[in-house]
Amino acid sequence: MATDKTLFYLCSFLIGVGVVFSLSLPVFTVLFYNYSPYHFFIRQFAVGMVGIFIMWGLSNLNPDKYLKGIGFFIFFACILTMSLMHYLPESLVTESGGARRWIRLPGFSIAPVEFFKIGFVYFLAWSFARKLDEEQKSLKDEIKLILPYIGVFILVIYLIAILQNDLGQVIVLALTLAVMAFFAGTSFKFFSLAILGSVLVFTTAVVSSEHRILRIKTWWATIQNMVLSFFPESIASTLRVEDAPEPYQISHSLNAIKHGGLFGEGLGSGIFKLGFLSEVHTDFVLAGITEEIGALGVVCITLIIFVIIYRIFRISGRSQNRVYYLFSLGIGLLIVFSFLMNAYGITSITPIKGIAVPFLSYGGSSLLALCVGIGMVLMVSKKARNP
Repeated sequence: MATDKTLFYLCSFLIGVGVVFSLSLPVFTVLFYNYSPYHFFIRQFAVGMVGIFIMWGLSNLNPDKYLKGIGFFIFFACILTMSLMHYLPESLVTESGGARRWIRLPGFSIAPVEFFKIGFVYFLAWSFARKLDEEQKSLKDEIKLILPYIGVFILVIYLIAILQNDLGQVIVLALTLAVMAFFAGTSFKFFSLAILGSVLVFTTAVVSSEHRILRIKTWWATIQNMVLSFFPESIASTLRVEDAPEPYQISHSLNAIKHGGLFGEGLGSGIFKLGFLSEVHTDFVLAGITEEIGALGVVCITLIIFVIIYRIFRISGRSQNRVYYLFSLGIGLLIVFSFLMNAYGITSITPIKGIAVPFLSYGGSSLLALCVGIGMVLMVSKKARNP
């Protein structure tokens, strides 16, 4: 089978859309910090071109020769880097809110966690292909097989959720691990147990952190009137939060989406990006895009993302090599969970977790890492069997 050119073109198109909105959306940040009007555009354009070149270059490689080396290099290099980041001087590591997430290099910064997700998916694919199969096992035997992965994931929680204070990325990786393990051959009973365990870990992480509790309260304050209207007043009064801070970010996000209407205000004509909605070019990029090109425009973008996911899953389903099958599945899951968590967050369905929108959010690390993952999937697509 030839390389999936449609997947390459669709990803390149979305990168182009992200570049266009990197010129339109950060206008307030440009004015506030006195940047050049093209500050964000030039950077995102350069990263986008490099990302497209990476996808093209990787797609030309033979996966039988190069996929394993690339996957393991990313995995171990990122573990080593994230382990050392906490001890590096501030001149090399950018600190924000007490968390060290970016390594500062000449002219740009890089977030190793974004690349680690790609390496982690490859490690799981390689290991699951060797350890798990479709043969029926008892729950006890399944737990024994998965225990080493739980140990690895505890290390992931320490490096990302604790040292970098980034619970959102851990949630994405936990969901990806659970689903990949299910498709690798674990039972539905074990899958349910894994999801339950993930919920317990998430709950523990939230209740042990004041700022996470505050974020949950802020989210609940946004939706409580609507949800509690279905409950008797005796129950509603118990569940209602009275002292939660005003959820201005979510409120402005919802107002921006509403203001865009069906057809949008026009490219560059959004209002809520003018200081009302911070991080509009990163975490809230979908809200900013919706205001400018409307619900129909965002539906078109969402359909393109779903087609990308479908083509990745199709490559996975047609791969006879189990490593290729599981790796492509994992990359598709990363895109699914990242997109849904961001979309649900900006619409107040779930708490906002600061997860970048695939291809669209401003940021070099997330875009380059995704391009590496897509490039590796394109590499695998050449080995997928024809329908």
